[in-house]
Amino acid sequence: ESGTRSGNTSGTSSSTRGLIAGGDDNGDATNNIRYITIASAGNSTDFGDLNAVGFGGCGLASSTRGILTLGSSGGFETNTINYVTIASIGNSTDFGNLTATCKDSAGCASPTRGVVAQGENTNVLSYITIASTGNALDFGDLTEVSAAGAGGVSSATRGVFFLGKSGKVINYITIASTGNALDFGDMFSATSSGLKGSVGSPTRGVTPVGNLSPGGVVNVLEKVTIASTGNSTDYGDLSVARYSLGGCSNAHGGLS
Repeated sequence: ESGTRSGNTSGTSSSTRGLIAGGDDNGDATNNIRYITIASAGNSTDFGDLNAVGFGGCGLASSTRGILTLGSSGGFETNTINYVTIASIGNSTDFGNLTATCKDSAGCASPTRGVVAQGENTNVLSYITIASTGNALDFGDLTEVSAAGAGGVSSATRGVFFLGKSGKVINYITIASTGNALDFGDMFSATSSGLKGSVGSPTRGVTPVGNLSPGGVVNVLEKVTIASTGNSTDYGDLSVARYSLGGCSNAHGGLS
């Protein structure tokens, strides 16, 4: 990694490469994008830059293209969407705009469509067609407003959002359609914020619990089976207590 990022990064990935973008770098927002080869271990490498500094955005991807929202930039919430070709190296390109300005958003995707839960203290969902460019369109609403740093995972057909606002709420959507989210179940832990960094396979989603209410920052991970509904269960622990992470996997719904 370059510098010391204190959190609020955005993660996106193909089946081989993971990207981490933006975030807080030693107290200042950054526009840096770094990459790793998921199958190996080692330090990240410079990929390029976002078109502006940003933190608290989100990431999603198809097998070839990564989508990154900027979140907060220059002290203001933005609606900016960037994209990159994951297999190459270089700066991001403007994609278009979300339907509203926001921070602490969460994303999920099928191989063709991305859906964004538009951040803290809103219930708005918007969607894009990943292979094109242009402004996002209205998808529907979450069952309630989300907390700071909601998390998103998906299979190729279903998206799941960990909201955390009232302590435990999990929602789901059918990505290919539009409409309001439905109740999935509850989180085992009464989290309040910091669920960013959620990752998934085509069948399972895993989220860091983040910041408990009350209880402070923890190292707890919880899992759900994406195709079903029900409460999350314990998965294990992070190596240290953290919240507002950036996460990626080599088998998420955008690759299926």
